[in-house]
Amino acid sequence: MKILMVEDERYLAEAVAQILKKNNYDVDLSFDGEEGLDNALSGVYDIILLDIMLPKMDGLSLLKELRDEGIDTPVILLTAKGETEDRVAGLDSGADDYLPKPFKTEELLARMRAVSRRRGKLIPGNILAYGDIELNPANLALSGAGGSFTLTPKESHVLEYLIMNQGNVLSAESIIEKVWGYDSDAEDNHVQVYMSFLRKKLSSLGSSVGIRAIRNVGYTLTLESKSDNAQEA
Repeated sequence: MKILMVEDERYLAEAVAQILKKNNYDVDLSFDGEEGLDNALSGVYDIILLDIMLPKMDGLSLLKELRDEGIDTPVILLTAKGETEDRVAGLDSGADDYLPKPFKTEELLARMRAVSRRRGKLIPGNILAYGDIELNPANLALSGAGGSFTLTPKESHVLEYLIMNQGNVLSAESIIEKVWGYDSDAEDNHVQVYMSFLRKKLSSLGSSVGIRAIRNVGYTLTLESKSDNAQEA
């Protein structure tokens, strides 16, 4: 799950990011409102953690512009402003939740799980299933009838994105934005390499799940014969 944290207190932002990464979240940081808005408008994030008091653009203005652009990514406001009117202003601007500083990371993680459930997003610790495989993003475990593998974080993120969008064809560009980040230097061949890694592991599990590449379009999950799956690798 990909998280954007917009917070100008660098020490706090980096400390929270470390904790989130230990819980298998992928975290990007922005330290002012303008940069935060640019990142948020990419639409690649599953949750945005947003401070109100920010340089260049305040959090509520950022949030309003985000909603005006049709981006419905869940937003949790993190701020020292804890008065009732501030909570109301934040929620009325389109926030999904509000957590005054200082906060305990356990509560932040719980609130992130809550907004994820409300939006139908995947939350770490939940098992994703497709065909005869299961993916646990919390511990990066891919399992099937033939055993299990511990994936790398990138492999897990790619497979998670494919499962969450089963039935759709995902372009290499969208996979790069979601997994590597919209400002990444990753190219199409990076996606091809990780698809090959995943195909080999699916084949080793004896799975009927395959990854189909549609030339000049993208990738999608399929349920196919084991021999077809092996040939794709």
